[in-house]
Amino acid sequence: MNLTKFAALAAITLLVGIGGADAHGPTRQKVTETIEINAPPEKVWAVVGNFQDFSWHPAVAKTEGKGGNANDATRTVTLQGGGTIDEVIAKYEPEKFSLMYRINAVDVKVLPVTNYSSWLTVSPLDDGKRSKVEWRGAFYRGYPNNDPPPEMNDEAAVKAVTGIYKAGLEGLKKKVEGGS
Repeated sequence: MNLTKFAALAAITLLVGIGGADAHGPTRQKVTETIEINAPPEKVWAVVGNFQDFSWHPAVAKTEGKGGNANDATRTVTLQGGGTIDEVIAKYEPEKFSLMYRINAVDVKVLPVTNYSSWLTVSPLDDGKRSKVEWRGAFYRGYPNNDPPPEMNDEAAVKAVTGIYKAGLEGLKKKVEGGS
């Protein structure tokens, strides 16, 4: 093959590769939200670290599960407006005030995400008198193909998860600080 044909073939391959880059589908999205709570980490962890009780989240009507806080423990979260989310603990580290869980099943009309995993971590502030809670997640949008409908695109997924985290952290703060 002469140099001119090789250069032309290389240019075509590059253009096809660039054009194909747009067609790979969704990219992993990430959300991180934090809140400071006027309570020591042990008190905050006593609430957030109980995987079987998600009552501190205002969108949650009921939580039912099996396995306590062990790895592979499961829970089904029933939402106030209907719909359920099935979750499982992937990593539980009480000595680090940290847990990681995944969603096993959710209707994308309820929460427009797929392949969702999340971490909740409590850290001490002010010599342990106050706490910072970080809730972070990684996920794909609810529609796996190109050209998603607006309610299942990346922006909708990020907005939904951000709203869940913000409302949940506010609910956690209210429960821990209010003593209820």
